[in-house]
Amino acid sequence: MCLIVFDWRPGGAVPLRLAANRDEFHERPSAALHVWRDAPDILGGRDLRAGGTWLAGHRRGRLAAVTNVRAPEFEAPAQGHSRGELARHALECDSLEKWLHGLERKAAYCYAGFNLLASDGRILWHLHHGPSGTRLQEVAPGLHGLSNATLDTPWPKLLRSRQRLATATRAETGRDGSETFAARAWALLADDARATDAQLPDTGVGLELERFLSAPFIVGDEYGTRASTWVRWEAESGIAIGERAFGPLGRLLEERQCRLDVPPLPVDRRPIAR
Repeated sequence: MCLIVFDWRPGGAVPLRLAANRDEFHERPSAALHVWRDAPDILGGRDLRAGGTWLAGHRRGRLAAVTNVRAPEFEAPAQGHSRGELARHALECDSLEKWLHGLERKAAYCYAGFNLLASDGRILWHLHHGPSGTRLQEVAPGLHGLSNATLDTPWPKLLRSRQRLATATRAETGRDGSETFAARAWALLADDARATDAQLPDTGVGLELERFLSAPFIVGDEYGTRASTWVRWEAESGIAIGERAFGPLGRLLEERQCRLDVPPLPVDRRPIAR
């Protein structure tokens, strides 16, 4: 993933709403959202070159997603592992918290720069590994975003997408708002407007590439947005995931929507103080 915006409300009826775009070279082979044949408890897309994933859920009640860190000066290890395997490990490890602390202490250095989001529905962790070091934190409740820097770095596409996610969240009506949320999530993820030069960050890749990468949805012949995904984790009825797959120049290839049955989460039904 190269853009993730999410609304984290632990203890709520819908603890997590998320919308994300995965940007990648179009020649890299991938499989769209599916139940994995060799790991049938996992639902997600898959990188067919290295075997990992950009975003997936597990029937035990876990969700994980990863983005790269854009930092040309931060060299990847010569024999480094694929960052896509981090999301799979987060889903399958016995103790998520213990495994994440192990990454923070040492194991993250086997990878190029990354952001990892991982949750069991009760706690959402963010692990950042980049030029400034490696840091694990519990994500505070509220609206957040990740791109290729660290959590809530105010890049234009993150700010715009996070604001549109807030609108999508407020628009939900009725007991099951997944259909309403899906429509608005697709719309915010399809935003291909580029930032103005004055808004662009300077990440060391040059002005033309900064412009090209500044849109939430990147349209290109060789590189661009390959998948758009939304997630709605309902405490009592499971995780709904929708995904659209794209080819060169933003051509829609297919759309899928699935539900992952996971253990129910406790809901805090105390009235909200006003």
